[in-house]
Amino acid sequence: MLRRPGLVGAPLRAALSEAYDEWLASLPIPDGVALAAIGGLGRREPSPYGDLDLVLLHSGKVRGLARLADRVWYPIWDSGVALDHSVRTVEQALAVARDDLTALLGLLDLRHIAGHPALTATLRQRLLDVWLPGASKRAGELRSMSAQRAAASGDAAFLLEPHLKQSRGGLRDGHALQALARAQLVDVGRATREAYQVLLDVRGELHRLAGRAQDVLHREEQPGVASALDMSGADAVLRAVNEAARTLGHTLDTAWRRTPTLTVHSGWSMRRRRSAADPARTPLAKDVVMQDGDVVLARDADPWADPLLTLRAARAAAEHDRPLAPFTLERLATESAPMPVPWPDAARDDLVAVLGAGAAGIPVMESLDRAGLLARLIPEWDAVRFTPQHNPVHRFTVDRHLLEAAAEAAGHTREVARPDLLLLGALLHDIGKGFDPDDHSEAGARVAEPIANRMGLSYDDAATVTGLVRHHLLLPDTATRRDLDDPVTIKTVTSAVGGCAELLELLHALTVADAAATGPAAWSDWKASLVAELVRRARAALGGEPPLPGMAPLDERGRSLAEAGVLSVQIAGNEVVVAAPDSLGVLSKAAGVLALHSLNVRSATIRTYHGMAVNAFVVEPRFGSLPDPAVVRGDIRRAIEGTLPLADRLATKERAYQRGTSQRPPTVHWFDGEATDATVVELRADDAIGLLYRVTAALERCDVDIRSARVSSLGGAVVDAFYVTTRSGAPIPKQQRRDIEAALGQSG
Repeated sequence: MLRRPGLVGAPLRAALSEAYDEWLASLPIPDGVALAAIGGLGRREPSPYGDLDLVLLHSGKVRGLARLADRVWYPIWDSGVALDHSVRTVEQALAVARDDLTALLGLLDLRHIAGHPALTATLRQRLLDVWLPGASKRAGELRSMSAQRAAASGDAAFLLEPHLKQSRGGLRDGHALQALARAQLVDVGRATREAYQVLLDVRGELHRLAGRAQDVLHREEQPGVASALDMSGADAVLRAVNEAARTLGHTLDTAWRRTPTLTVHSGWSMRRRRSAADPARTPLAKDVVMQDGDVVLARDADPWADPLLTLRAARAAAEHDRPLAPFTLERLATESAPMPVPWPDAARDDLVAVLGAGAAGIPVMESLDRAGLLARLIPEWDAVRFTPQHNPVHRFTVDRHLLEAAAEAAGHTREVARPDLLLLGALLHDIGKGFDPDDHSEAGARVAEPIANRMGLSYDDAATVTGLVRHHLLLPDTATRRDLDDPVTIKTVTSAVGGCAELLELLHALTVADAAATGPAAWSDWKASLVAELVRRARAALGGEPPLPGMAPLDERGRSLAEAGVLSVQIAGNEVVVAAPDSLGVLSKAAGVLALHSLNVRSATIRTYHGMAVNAFVVEPRFGSLPDPAVVRGDIRRAIEGTLPLADRLATKERAYQRGTSQRPPTVHWFDGEATDATVVELRADDAIGLLYRVTAALERCDVDIRSARVSSLGGAVVDAFYVTTRSGAPIPKQQRRDIEAALGQSG
């Protein structure tokens, strides 16, 4: 059956159910006993390599029950099909169900297979008698189970490798919804049912592809699953799973919010369900009221005559931290008049107010998205809906990241002169990822300009929003990859912002908000300080202050170390200073020893003075704390003398911490005109413990001088930027670059 081409999805599950039922019914079921299925087979949705969950029910008066049960179970075991089984009377099954909610949920799917049908029917009815009147009381326990699964397996709406059963929005949550629906505590609509079927379809093909029971949708299996389901590639199947999980998660949140006995959080603030004594309808805005904790339309509201009603209702919901009622969303989706173009000022103000509500605005915007209203307002939004980001630093899909960035930006609105433009820029800054992921900043700027014009922004304001989208990576990339002491670096930033201090201010706030919305690995005190210093220097330059004259001279501590003329290693805070007699290989060997001691180098500044190399490294411990300077000094001395097998030691360390995925070849990029009297060369590669050692050694072998280095690592990828010159101090000529590229390519 599994080899039949085209037999996928619901037809496959139906065929498997029929085959299992026929086979199990042929087993020797004695009189007074019933064989029933629960779990996947009980729901008629078995997966190709899933367990069979079976129950033998008996009256308690059957003799030789253990031997009879073995006659049923052994043929199943012999077939190689995984089996989860139990033998119980009706009363025993009920006792288990009363004590164990997981068991109760499984038994609610009870379906008769063979034997005495009255036993199955009796148990099924008595199980409902237990569940239906007590469901609202046990819903809190059910919700806790869902939360525990989510904490362990993440949110399938945003994961690159979701667990189709256990992640939030997965099949287990679908089963919880089915149980709540039996008790009429939630309305499982068509969209939710279809979302659940999507997960079943994907899981079925994942099992078939893996040849075993596997529920984590790993990246390497996504293309095969997509092909089997006739989808257009790995991203398509991942987007389908993300969307289905978000739909299931939202429906479950609605169930928690509407269950009277629960104090819940469903993306809105903690609160209890409104009591009957509360006012029935509380006015919130023109034609918008609150009823039973939901935001609804007034009785005489006419969406056809009021195109601004959708955003006005959304604003009321965000500002009062209440959800838009499902019926309200449905009505707005089917009855609303189109928004005039350009937008009236009031419409734009309402959108900005939703974004300015911070975290409370996210579920409101997502509810507009689910109803198709957000794409109606911003048609370009469709391109980023549920779009995965193939970077482990990102916690969210592109669409959710944009909403999170706007929510984070809301916390910085008092720091800028134009908070409205900051919020709109945050909402749109990654919109280009839906059009050109390789150059999403430029693509996003092309997309953002017509959006800003459609929203009715003035020419200058539209240009500012477009500039925010085009340059949203300017500050973090420049701060971490360029030498802040070089006047060319500052000039690059001031030129990019067109000499506009307001745009620089907005970019700074957007940078912080973007990083916070990305994930904890995207930001650090080190990065924040670099960006802040870059902004300070650029603002000073815009104010007419002369730029610094170039590379800062060696400070007093560095000069004293150089004048001592001996090897010295000093560690103070996150800075390691290595002074050694200047010779080829000092930089690479020092970098190698730091890697050997599990120190990630963030930046390096290289100076020579009186025949001594004084190299200052800004470091961050990969594990634990900073090492003993005496030990580091001893290892550097032995590395320079050639008695420390540095390459072998690093290779051993790298093997111990080797990633499971294969390393991609590095790429090399040259930048002319971005440094004073030097050339900037960037190596972009997968991170590895000894990478900086190998790269600097390769540059040294190519007979170039390294003036300074900036090293940034994000999500397992690094960008190492080096300011390099020839031995005579000139920029690297083009004819020499091919050999350097070859050497750097081998080092990665």
